[in-house]
Amino acid sequence: MPIEKTPNETRAAPVLDWKSLTLGSPVLAALPGPARRVTRLLDIPRHASVFNQGDHPKAMFFVLSGDVRLVRRSSSGGETILQRTRRGFLAEASIDQPAYHCGAIAAEPSTVLAIPRGAFKALSVEAFRDGWIAHLARELRRVRAHSERLSLKTARERILHFIETEGERGAIDLKQSKKDWAAELGLTHEALYRTLAQMEKRGELIVEHSRLTVR
Repeated sequence: MPIEKTPNETRAAPVLDWKSLTLGSPVLAALPGPARRVTRLLDIPRHASVFNQGDHPKAMFFVLSGDVRLVRRSSSGGETILQRTRRGFLAEASIDQPAYHCGAIAAEPSTVLAIPRGAFKALSVEAFRDGWIAHLARELRRVRAHSERLSLKTARERILHFIETEGERGAIDLKQSKKDWAAELGLTHEALYRTLAQMEKRGELIVEHSRLTVR
């Protein structure tokens, strides 16, 4: 059962320290008082669901800490990671949908804010609206890059595309296991390990633990 439906995992809204919670997030900082007063704080255990595919959206979620992922499972049992959030909004595109098209699972113990759907959709404060539009534009660019990456045919192309779009100056420090990264790339972990080894052997890539550098 999704965590949002479990009352004993919720800490009462009056104890929320909004000054510290909103650090680094201009959009969250602009959240008006009425919405703040009905926002809940949820503690999500590892591997627990924030919501399941097919559930009716009841809140807008903001990940404060941990790692929450949008996952879609195929009929064959395979998984594709559609979004990975360590700090930021989750499943923004579902706020006006009748049902979620994927599930949200905590890859590690996580803390999440749940802003009731009605309160969130009623927001019209200019500072919040402008920040929200800018946030959605950034998220759209991220989703487009992810979609473009998954359309590439080979594992090598997907690896290079990820480093180019998510890293800096041809290098990236992975903040997840290679097995989780493989799922995000739409690959099996065996295919990822094999391709990394081949690229390293050919001198295309330097692999130093979690740091990858294109040569």
